[in-house]
This record gives sequence, C-alpha cells and structure tokens, in this order.
Amino acid sequence: MAPDNRGPSDQASDHTTASRARDFFSVPTPIKRIFDQFPLVTYGPNDLPYRSGLERRGNRLFVFTDPARARRGRPSFNPQCLKWQAYLRFVGIDVETVPSNNHASPTGALPFLLPALPAGTSSPIPSSKLQKWAIEQVHCEEEQQLNLRFEVYGSLLDHRIRNAWLYTLYLDQENFTAVARRLYVDPSTSNFAVRAALSMQLQNAARDELLKTSAYVDAAALEADAADAFEALSALLGDNLHFFDRPNPGLFDASVFAYTHLILDEGMGWKQNRLGQLLRQHENLVQHRERLLKFF
Repeated sequence: MAPDNRGPSDQASDHTTASRARDFFSVPTPIKRIFDQFPLVTYGPNDLPYRSGLERRGNRLFVFTDPARARRGRPSFNPQCLKWQAYLRFVGIDVETVPSNNHASPTGALPFLLPALPAGTSSPIPSSKLQKWAIEQVHCEEEQQLNLRFEVYGSLLDHRIRNAWLYTLYLDQENFTAVARRLYVDPSTSNFAVRAALSMQLQNAARDELLKTSAYVDAAALEADAADAFEALSALLGDNLHFFDRPNPGLFDASVFAYTHLILDEGMGWKQNRLGQLLRQHENLVQHRERLLKFF
C-alpha cells in the first residue's frame, strides 16, 4: 500500500467527511431501538416439498391445480402440466397431484415429479426427463418417438395452438379476468397491489412471447393459424382412436388433449372462446378429447 504523504490538515478533513457520511447513513436512535427488538435473521433455503412432514405415499406430481382438483385427481388447468399428468395416466403410472407453483419447483417451472421409489430419493424429476423415467418404469414402447411426423405435428401444438392459447388466456381482457387471474393470480395473494403487479407480469410475458415471432400481436392471424393446426391434426387422426394409429394413447395424444380438453372445458369459465368454436368444427378431435377424459 502506498504511504500517506498528506499533511495533518488534509487527514483531519478526511476524518470529518467520513464522520459526516457515517452520520448520514446511521439509523436514528428511536428507530434503532425498535429494530434491536427484532434482530435480522437469515433463513436457510426452502426445502423441497417432500420434506414437508407428509408421508410420501406414492409418486407425487407437482402441477398447477387447486386443492379440490388435486384431491379428485382432476386435470390440471395448465396445458404443460396436463400434458404430463395425462401421459403418466395413459401409460399406467399412478401419481398423486399436488398443487404447486413455479417458485416451488427446483427448475423454476412445473411440472416436476417426486418418485416413490427408490425410497429416500431426493432428486426431483423435471418435465424434460419425465418420459424417459416413465419408459423405465413400465417398459412401454414409444415407437412414435422414431416417427418424424411426431416432431412435425408437434410444432403445430408448440407454436400455432400455443400462441393462440396465450392470446386467448392472457391478452383477451375478459378471459384474463375471468380465467387467468382467477386461476393463477388470486390464489397467490389477497393484496390488491400485488395482484395487479402479478397480472401485469403475466400479460407482459405472454405479449413478449408472441412478439418473438411477429412484429405485433394480430389476433386474427393467431386464430387463423390455430384453425389450420386443428385441421391438420384432424386429418392426421382420421378415423383412428389415437394418433399414429396407436392401440393406446401416447405422448402425442396427451399433448393434444392438454389443449383440446381445456379449450372445451366449460369449467374454465371462458368469456370469449373462439378457439372452442374452431375446434368443434372437427368432430374427431372432440371425440378424441372425450375418450381421453374418461381416464380421469
């Protein structure tokens, strides 16, 4: 460190300046007395939900749902969660659905699964690894994975139908108030200001997602893309019970069902449901949804 070659007057000036700075940032005595009664405590990170004290009775799938739906094993109201909830049901794996949110997920997104076996496991399974885990559990054949058509038609769901869904749920103001806010915002807090902030975040996130592929949000174009996607899916299904003429429903069936069920579900409380009108034009897709709903 370089030596201090300044004179006494300079050092005294520095001392005075430092003293004033400390006084400026110091807590007034009356307020300090209050905070002294409540010392700062730094808590450790939250444990995963399986350490909550509840006995683990089986596989537990953490999804967007409410306690009443979870108790009855009803479908999640979130397409991504419902996709995996349905898929596990279709391949014969029993799971207990648990209400959760993204903040509780180790990956920051739902769903995730805490398997019953091996006993004492502490590693949650994210959605990206759920299919691999399911195949290992029941040794089911997933021939559709080898079919290029799965990826091609999967893009219809991941882009065209999903984009129309985002607009319908989050950017249509009537639907947002009646459906999205009721399902995602209101259960999280009773504070009006916080609800308003969360609502704005959800709508901005949906808008930003749609603007990734378009210069502006065009509702008519989104509906037209969804209509084309439904027509293509209807042609793919044809007269078959399941997609790709599988004897049992597979992952693609679950992916389609995750949207068709929620779009047609009157319990969602839709105020404007143009997607429902477009979907009902394809009777085989409606019947496909009704057949799969019986699994629940």
